[in-house]
Amino acid sequence: MCNIDNIRNFLLNLQNNICNVLSKEDYNKAFKKDNWSSKSCQGRSCVLKNGKIFEQAGVNYSYVHNCKIPPSATLYHKNMSDYSFTALGISVIVHPLNPYVPTSHANIRFFLGEKPGAESIWWFGGGFDMTPFYAFKEDVIHWHKTAFDICLPFGKAIYYKYKHWCDQYFYIKHRNEQRGVGGLFFDDLNKPDFDYCFKFAQAIGNGYLRAYQPIVALRKNYLWSEKQRRFQLYRRGRYVEFNLIYDRGTIFGLQTNGRIESILISMPPLVSWEYDYKYDENSAEASLYRDFLPIKDWLS
Repeated sequence: MCNIDNIRNFLLNLQNNICNVLSKEDYNKAFKKDNWSSKSCQGRSCVLKNGKIFEQAGVNYSYVHNCKIPPSATLYHKNMSDYSFTALGISVIVHPLNPYVPTSHANIRFFLGEKPGAESIWWFGGGFDMTPFYAFKEDVIHWHKTAFDICLPFGKAIYYKYKHWCDQYFYIKHRNEQRGVGGLFFDDLNKPDFDYCFKFAQAIGNGYLRAYQPIVALRKNYLWSEKQRRFQLYRRGRYVEFNLIYDRGTIFGLQTNGRIESILISMPPLVSWEYDYKYDENSAEASLYRDFLPIKDWLS
């Protein structure tokens, strides 16, 4: 049986924990916290701006209830077009200042569709992924090993299933390249039962910091140059392209008339597009494309 209150409490506690850990990594830089509401939506947006470590970080909780389900939510549920829905979730996006610290993203969401005289339809979705600019093999292995360990109690094949889904989802089709080095992505999870699915969603949400925080702590004091900053801003353009064109969460927020400031906090504060950008074939910039963006089994 679905328990919305338990999901809400978990998400709000997770939001607080993530904000506290990120704030500590940024020398106790505080998050600005906004409680907001509209006709069909409410939420709490927590935003850290212009820190010494994080140029911008957003940790957003939202609750949406509407009488008409948006097209982005019925992609795999064509029979739900006349259902009302309730959706709640948390979305995390971290854009570091230092190019040696990777961007990261995480989210956990729950969706409930209801219709008089019909059985309710529900599912969980979410995951986490990482987008480095100057990548380190040991960081990527740690990221994926942590993801594997999180999934292992739920089955030996779970990590590989959701890693593959992540690789397929965070693919920039018009660039023919991955957005980053992947992680985990799952959606439409409603089997075998609610308790199992909720426990898995909790494990993913709680495991995000285990994967990300050690990398931030290790790389945040690396010295960087304007050349590296320029490459970071250029690569951030790929992030924007994906989020505005392909990301289901962004599209869902726009289709449900969500709070625009909270939806677009996923965008980096500074970004650049450069015509015919060039880099040396033997450079660290080239290594990102050659050694890290191609899909591979990082645990083999």
